[in-house]
Amino acid sequence: MIEFTDVHVRLGTRDVLRGITAALPELRVGVVGANGSGKSTLARLVNGLALPSSGQVTVLGMDTRRDGAKIRRGVGFLFTDPDAQIVMPTVAEDVAFSLRRKGLTREEVDRRVGEVLGRYGLAGHADHPAHHLSGGQKQLLALCSVMVLEPEILVMDEPTTLLDLRHSRQVAELLEEMPQQVFLVTHDLPLLSGFDRVLVIDGGRVAADGTPAEAIAHYRKLMA
Repeated sequence: MIEFTDVHVRLGTRDVLRGITAALPELRVGVVGANGSGKSTLARLVNGLALPSSGQVTVLGMDTRRDGAKIRRGVGFLFTDPDAQIVMPTVAEDVAFSLRRKGLTREEVDRRVGEVLGRYGLAGHADHPAHHLSGGQKQLLALCSVMVLEPEILVMDEPTTLLDLRHSRQVAELLEEMPQQVFLVTHDLPLLSGFDRVLVIDGGRVAADGTPAEAIAHYRKLMA
């Protein structure tokens, strides 16, 4: 469960989020809103990358203020730009880097890396230079580097913004198969089809909260 209780976030003189309260047990939760509405800050609150100025964020039964490190072990985060997450020269090395603190044997690391690369269609690129991949492949690599850690929750901040239609559809198909709870911030409204719940953030507040159809209809009215 992800839970926000009267959460405010203030940066300098600006209120980024104001009075966010929501308990989110659903498996697929989407967040939409205009640029600057506060939705990316909301995503960063889930694994403690951002902390509330007041109020409380509880994830996996823990408070992000007190237990940020523990929460991050159970919450994977996928950024908009995969280049921000790629740190090693080759594809396999980049995924293996995520496991460096797990105390695994070389054989177990190789097994888990091979498994996750195969699952997301990158098995044939294991020894390729990571930064020479296409944009869609880089996003899949970033996803592999997160999913190899087997998180309980996956937070995705506009993961299809830099992708073409084919790779956006691939991400949508992968989302349908994931057993993890997914917290997705997106401008790609068709990506929310089949989600359990969608929040609309406007001016730092929850402007709507409901099914994808209900929330997206409200969002379209706001943008009109």
